Amino acid sequence: MNIVMLESLAVSEDILKSYIKPLEEAGHTFRAYEKSSDEEVLKEESKDADILILANMPLRQEVIRNCSHLKFIDVAFTGVDHVDLEAAKEMGAALSNASGYSNESVAELTLGMIISLLRNVPQVEARCRDGKTKDGLVGFELKGKTVGIIGTGAIGMRTAQLCSAFGCKVIAYNGFSKKENSELITYMPLKDLLEEADIVALHCPLTEQSRHLINQETIGYMKKSAILINAARGPVVDSDALAKALNEGRIAGAGIDVFEVEPPLNTDHPLLHAKNTIVTPHVAFATKESMEIRAEIVFRNIDQWLKGEQINKIL
Repeated sequence: MNIVMLESLAVSEDILKSYIKPLEEAGHTFRAYEKSSDEEVLKEESKDADILILANMPLRQEVIRNCSHLKFIDVAFTGVDHVDLEAAKEMGAALSNASGYSNESVAELTLGMIISLLRNVPQVEARCRDGKTKDGLVGFELKGKTVGIIGTGAIGMRTAQLCSAFGCKVIAYNGFSKKENSELITYMPLKDLLEEADIVALHCPLTEQSRHLINQETIGYMKKSAILINAARGPVVDSDALAKALNEGRIAGAGIDVFEVEPPLNTDHPLLHAKNTIVTPHVAFATKESMEIRAEIVFRNIDQWLKGEQINKIL
């Protein structure tokens, strides 16, 4: 099999070689390239691939259809909305993701953003550097707050556990699954959740059901004192509507790690200029630990697929 990796997995050369060596010893070939957004370059790099490895770079239909031998797409990411699944189906290619690699890293950044917003960390840090005091910036404790989680897969569940450990009440949206209430989580309709929650954390995949789930109407249900965290997918939120609500004081703050496009963003993006907003360039998944877990999952996906026992199956 010709195995082609279209972008780095962000692990050391030694770790990468430890996974490549057994494949090459078994007679497979392995080629790795730097990430590119040039479609013609991608076509050339991938044209002879039986197996493609990529993370979160777009894999469009023109590139997929140019891979005449393509049998397996190994996505080193949880979401697969950046891959043209219809084209993959047309080519008869199987596809697996790396679900589970970033549960801890995303949940921890979510908690970090929540606490930073509640305690006004960016503002008081700037005050301190300017030789000023905290006057007018006394914050809030996380303990006792109600956290509403939209998307209770593995990451959402880990966020729920961490919030519960801080003494929060945890509620969740019941529109994506039919999960039962538990000691940890109470499920409810979206409007009820938004009206009750002090903090809303998004951890859902991007689907037609979730696209712009947070919009002008649904933001209107939220408390003026509420904060929103998006560590899911950018298009789950209507950025213009959210920025307008933040600037008008209709909600208190937001932590945004994902946008409609992958960073770098245009500097006029509305959320870069919204009040009381922490923005990060899609880093929630990226820790040393999570990258190593991800690489292990990616190569285990290949090993199992070669044995005819596909895991983490999407297609």
